[in-house]
Amino acid sequence: MGTVLKALLQQRHIQTLSAFNREYDRHAVKVDAGLVGCGPKKAQFYRWLSGEISGLPYPHHCRVLQSMFPGRSVDELFRSHDSATESSSTTRQRITDAPFSHTLLPRTADVEAVFPSRNAFACAMPPQQLFRGAATIDIVGISLNMLCQQYSDREIHQLLETGTKMRCLFLDPDGEEITRRESEEEQTPGALSGLTALNIAVLHRIHARSSEANAGSLRVRTYDRTARFNIVIVDSSLCVVQPYLPMARGLESPTFAVRKSEGAGIFDTFAGVFDDLWEHGKDVWHDRSR
Repeated sequence: MGTVLKALLQQRHIQTLSAFNREYDRHAVKVDAGLVGCGPKKAQFYRWLSGEISGLPYPHHCRVLQSMFPGRSVDELFRSHDSATESSSTTRQRITDAPFSHTLLPRTADVEAVFPSRNAFACAMPPQQLFRGAATIDIVGISLNMLCQQYSDREIHQLLETGTKMRCLFLDPDGEEITRRESEEEQTPGALSGLTALNIAVLHRIHARSSEANAGSLRVRTYDRTARFNIVIVDSSLCVVQPYLPMARGLESPTFAVRKSEGAGIFDTFAGVFDDLWEHGKDVWHDRSR
């Protein structure tokens, strides 16, 4: 039969040990950074799913589980799950407290998490963790502060020298759309364009001192269209998306984490947005690897 925990993990499509521990670590960062990497081992995890345990898990596991399943007690998570006898009141509670179930409401298969702001996302997934070991990074937005301001020159250079391929697409600092965006955000004229030009200069400096072998690993383009989304795609599998809202800075926008899957989802939609903008963008400097 299995536990309520097992049923909830199946609803989220994270019922494998590796998928569960990735989610565990994302919540452990918020609870206590020292708990990252302390998720259950294989045998322990499958006892949690089957209910073959004599008591509740250790307190540190309980803290993380409560973060993963707000509105559910740890005791409830380890009760036997019997969908045939589940009461209507419990079903209503599942709609409000639990991730959407295929039997209750439709959901896109690849949305893993939603955060109220970029800061909330960065707390759960710092850029250093997001980009660690990445083979490819594609990023489009306005000033690309997630990369250029939250990641040091040394860290970006190290990524490039270890083989990471980057495509960075900025809103043109000399274009018409960035002026419109400054007005929309009620920014001082030149504030966004100056920051964007500064960040482009940061990447140009890093590119200039890259080894000849990795000269083409960093490509930078600009576009002059309405900025609608900040999109970061890592290894063509994980997509982080923010809409640009009227009268709000990018830091204040809700953030969606989307992982490519075989089912219906929105990953391909945003990957397509990036590809279209990149195709029509203008190179900032000549690629000396060609």
